Amino acid sequence: MAQFDMPLSDLEAYAPEIDEPADFDEFWSTTLAEARTFDEAPRVERIDVGLTEVVVDDVTFPGFGGHPVKAWLTRPAHVDGDLPVVVEYEGYGGGRGLPHEKIHWAAAGYAHLRMDTRGQGSGWGTGGDTPDPVGSGPATPGFMTRGVLDPHDHYYRRVFTDGARAVDAVRAVPGLDPQRVAVSGGSQGGGITIAVAGLVPDVVAAMPDVPFLSHYRRAVSITDNLPYGEITRFLSVYRDPAVEAQVWRTFSYLDGVSFARRARSAGLFSVALMDATCPPSTVYAAFNNWAPDQAEPVVKEMDVYPYNNHEGGGDYRFPRKLAWLGKII
Repeated sequence: MAQFDMPLSDLEAYAPEIDEPADFDEFWSTTLAEARTFDEAPRVERIDVGLTEVVVDDVTFPGFGGHPVKAWLTRPAHVDGDLPVVVEYEGYGGGRGLPHEKIHWAAAGYAHLRMDTRGQGSGWGTGGDTPDPVGSGPATPGFMTRGVLDPHDHYYRRVFTDGARAVDAVRAVPGLDPQRVAVSGGSQGGGITIAVAGLVPDVVAAMPDVPFLSHYRRAVSITDNLPYGEITRFLSVYRDPAVEAQVWRTFSYLDGVSFARRARSAGLFSVALMDATCPPSTVYAAFNNWAPDQAEPVVKEMDVYPYNNHEGGGDYRFPRKLAWLGKII
């Protein structure tokens, strides 16, 4: 795959106006207020996975609709005092996996919550444990068009709410510092990271890698790759212009560009210039709209991988994130 999107100099200036509904803030404030009426404390159960320097808890917290959402919480053993926290969201089709798989944040002195994604976990990795009990109208296979004819019904309304509630959950766990919570994730997890930073703007940092779920119209117009291709497939079947208008109205409530405008935290992004799954212009659309009009400009940085597709920086990202977050948190 060659570099197919805009030249880098154009990407760095690309800050498009998008179709944002007038009631965007009301829609999401009402959504979160409804979710927070299910205010039971997260259930935290210590499990033995045979590790001596890291402890693991099986966490269940109420997400959208009070539905139980699972997560793994890892943290260093033998540590006193409240720990900073990294809440991580998974890529498309993946789940929280096994409890011993991601212990690098705990090994670095952080608490790490790895949130399961409702209804996912069977596409790659080692599985998930959180069902999505909500049904859907007509949809193409995948998650992008589940409930696509009404923003109240859309799958990502539930997932983004789960992501915000994951931050609420760690802030209620003893031994974790509620003032030092960062959010992170790649691809779908990067899109959830951006959404949560907009919905819970007092997180201290957001680290989205090759993020998905921003500038949907642009993505659909320049890539055939899934998952954005699920939208194309749906609209190729439902040809009625009224249906198309409703689809784009729904996605206007879910666009990472709008969430980026409401973020207030420091941000460390990454982009791959050969990425045909999450095109670079969609990533820069969110980055260039990140936390505008602050009295004091926030720290925001973009790491660019010119020769990579959707794998982006891969495992090169962790040392970079660790060093960057250490200066922020």
